[in-house]
Amino acid sequence: MSNLTLRPGLGWEAARRRAFLWGLLPSLAVLLVITLAPATALLVTSFTPLSLTDAAGTFRFDDPLVNYRHLLEDARFLRSIATQLQLSVSSVALQLGVGLGLALLLNGRSKLLGATRTAFLIPMVLPPIVVALIWKILYTPDVSPLHRALEAVGLPVRSLIANPDTALWAISIADTWQWFPFTLLMVLATLQMVPDDPLEAASLDGANRWQLFRYIVLPYLRPVLVVCGLFRLIDSFKAFPLIYVLTDGGPGTVTEVTNYYGFIQAFNFSYWGYASAIAMVILAGVFALSWLVGRLGWNDHDKR
Repeated sequence: MSNLTLRPGLGWEAARRRAFLWGLLPSLAVLLVITLAPATALLVTSFTPLSLTDAAGTFRFDDPLVNYRHLLEDARFLRSIATQLQLSVSSVALQLGVGLGLALLLNGRSKLLGATRTAFLIPMVLPPIVVALIWKILYTPDVSPLHRALEAVGLPVRSLIANPDTALWAISIADTWQWFPFTLLMVLATLQMVPDDPLEAASLDGANRWQLFRYIVLPYLRPVLVVCGLFRLIDSFKAFPLIYVLTDGGPGTVTEVTNYYGFIQAFNFSYWGYASAIAMVILAGVFALSWLVGRLGWNDHDKR
């Protein structure tokens, strides 16, 4: 009797699993083609000294770690990592600061604030190349309305992207302008969930605005700020369009980040094996940061 009642259930469960797997199969096939296959090809190429000047003769595996050994000895590559870290830290810090400050100012329910919030989201939806061209104009003294205005008031400024001391900061500002709306949006959504009772009780006890923010609002915002910072840190590795349009890695190599250095090795010098090794190092760093995002996300979920 018990076997007769269990078999239909087991048959239905097996059919459900098969239907689920067949429905998932097209997505897995697409993922395999557009993600895993190129990543595998990149990994395999990184173990060869492949160069397009002699593709047949250099696609060999007699010394698979040669590119990675050269990376450790390449001062320009190591300097590009330091440049990438400077750009990432400065841009993410600015994005978090600007996004948090504007979110606190725009946290309200009036129509004017709603329209203002919508306007602030525009940079985030612009294509990166459009953002790069906008800031190229702003940073070029001959055509920049910003430079013209400063000259009119007697404060002429040299081109920020042509000055080695300011070129990296100029890219960081442009990247911040495009992506601070991400932090703004996330923080605004969190502010809407902050309960009113603790704020009202603290106000009745004599707490000022800074104390309300420091001891009540900020603890609610801290998890989302951490996640925003890590997501933007991962995305900061993709500042290639800004660097390509604004500085081309210069002046000299002061804005030459790691992915741009890999681009030069691949497309300027045709060292595809070496460039693939650079790309694998970047990919490993992104995976490590993604793992960190996942761990922090789960930890915040468990605390709640």
